[in-house]
Amino acid sequence: MTFASAAHPALTTPNALTAADFAGWIQERGLYFAEKWDPRYQTVLSMHDPDEPALAGSVLWARHGKGTFVYTGLAFFRQLPAGVPGAFRLFANLLAGGHAAHAH
Repeated sequence: MTFASAAHPALTTPNALTAADFAGWIQERGLYFAEKWDPRYQTVLSMHDPDEPALAGSVLWARHGKGTFVYTGLAFFRQLPAGVPGAFRLFANLLAGGHAAHAH
């Protein structure tokens, strides 16, 4: 797992994520990763399995009006029921859309 930018809001707000948050993810971390996207979208993560090319389309992020649009191919439906702490932390960050809870 590689962070496109360690300062990206999806990786910092409200939870400051580290590589440790991606340990323990169970098989099939994601599917249907984007292969092409509009330049207005930022990539957040890049990941790959051993001996495979890196895939940057697992989480795409764009500001839109007063909100944030997020596309993710990560398999939260597998990670959350398995109790993977880092998945909960990342999911909360994506729901927050880069806004701290007290900013609303």
